[in-house]
Amino acid sequence: MTSTPRVLVVGGGLAGLVAARHLAGGGLDATLLERRETVGGRVRTLERDGYRFDRGFQVLFPAYPAVQRELDLEALDLRRFTSGATIAGPDGRSVLADPRSAPGTLPATLRNPEITLGDRLRVARLWWELRRTDPDRLFDADRGEDQSIERHLRDRGFSDGFVERFVAPFYGGITLDRSLSTSRRVFEYTFRALAAGGAAVPASGMEAIPRQLADHVREVGGSVETSREVESVSSEGDSATVQLADGMNGEVDAVVVATDPPTARDLTGLESIPTDARGCVTQYYALPEGADLETGKRLLLNAVDGDDGPNHVVPHSAVAPAYAPDGEALISATYLEDGDLELSGDGGNPGVSSGSGDSRSPEESDEPLAERTRDALESWYPEQSFDGLEALHTERVPFAQFDQPPGVYDRLPETRDPPGSVYLAGDYTRWSSIQGAMRSGREAAKAVLEDLSG
Repeated sequence: MTSTPRVLVVGGGLAGLVAARHLAGGGLDATLLERRETVGGRVRTLERDGYRFDRGFQVLFPAYPAVQRELDLEALDLRRFTSGATIAGPDGRSVLADPRSAPGTLPATLRNPEITLGDRLRVARLWWELRRTDPDRLFDADRGEDQSIERHLRDRGFSDGFVERFVAPFYGGITLDRSLSTSRRVFEYTFRALAAGGAAVPASGMEAIPRQLADHVREVGGSVETSREVESVSSEGDSATVQLADGMNGEVDAVVVATDPPTARDLTGLESIPTDARGCVTQYYALPEGADLETGKRLLLNAVDGDDGPNHVVPHSAVAPAYAPDGEALISATYLEDGDLELSGDGGNPGVSSGSGDSRSPEESDEPLAERTRDALESWYPEQSFDGLEALHTERVPFAQFDQPPGVYDRLPETRDPPGSVYLAGDYTRWSSIQGAMRSGREAAKAVLEDLSG
């Protein structure tokens, strides 16, 4: 009798969970090992005193193909953001929204000085082009030379105001790169997904996503073991060996490495795994009584680059009321990595096993950041007082994404690049996103199943 092949998945982020699910669903004896007490990688939610704090600014794009394949979206009870944003600066606030989803914003959007009639026509044309493009082809090299988001928008004729005051802070939140030096491929894929399905969060926080994926693993017969740290991975011939931190080791038919990029590079020795990082700090606050951001369920964007304020502010409890106790309003402010920010801890990447970063309750060192947020809000809302803004929690994420300049995707590693019976699953084999992580997990499982059945 032939025994069932055994496979270990190292890392309990989104990529590892998806890989384990499809390995077990394909009939293999699949076990996932996660070094933390819970799965999820960077996608985690801390619950404290009736509040829910996601690990930094995170949202789900329901239109992502992998999200639609791998998740039961109805069970997540999604709470959706209103499309567009409120743009704030010392000269006032303006609204930019998609009237299709928020008809009441049409007059304000039409009056918005940040966007010209030509910009509106160019946005419509871009959406028309991208909706006719297979999303799987958006990263193909044959679509022409890659270029930065900034260069791509300039070449298409978008105005300075639209690029600098809306796109820069909006995509600064998505790519952690307000300079828009990230590849246009990211812009095109996310623009298509946002136009098709918007952005949302599960009602109980982003950690509901990995919890559901872990349940899927168990439902098809796979195992999920937490607090199991792997120190080394090796392979000879048709088998692989893992050494655990507790001294145990084991030989299996295949290993899927689904950790954060630096750990994956250490375990596999692959120099092609990207480790240049983009980081951020997100601080959560309780709004003082009587304060109102007047942005509804839209993001609040900082129109001015280079000031001391945050890149954007998120009205969490307005979007998902369960993020705060009854009667309280929870917001967060995200600061992109710069020379003035202290990013400590080991970081995390969406969809991979990652470090916790600095998840402290506010301490004295966090107060200067809270003061920067108060100053920004008071400059945007001079008619209101934010003296009572209470800092509740700070998340420092040094490795939130790997850097994605134009052309980076031609240099990323492939699933089968490690030697022997070791495979890769992580968004760093695709692109830095939930979509990239989930798709990479599915592709890693497919490769293992093909090789072991051959």
